[in-house]
Amino acid sequence: MSADLRKRLAEHNRGKNFSTKPHGPWQLIHYEAYLNEKDAKRREKYLKTNQGARILKRMLKEYFYEIKNH
Repeated sequence: MSADLRKRLAEHNRGKNFSTKPHGPWQLIHYEAYLNEKDAKRREKYLKTNQGARILKRMLKEYFYEIKNH
């Protein structure tokens, strides 16, 4: 979660995040915006669960399939 998406992406690409450091460089392919922090935190927590991760993965897979076939 971040209020400054460009800065957060740059931090990942500079290796500032321990968990993503060995996997860069990163490109933004999906983001969600929320009006309040409580909703954003709730969504982030959900996406880190197995079910949330599966749903996000399926959504992105369908998106890339559509791009590839159009």
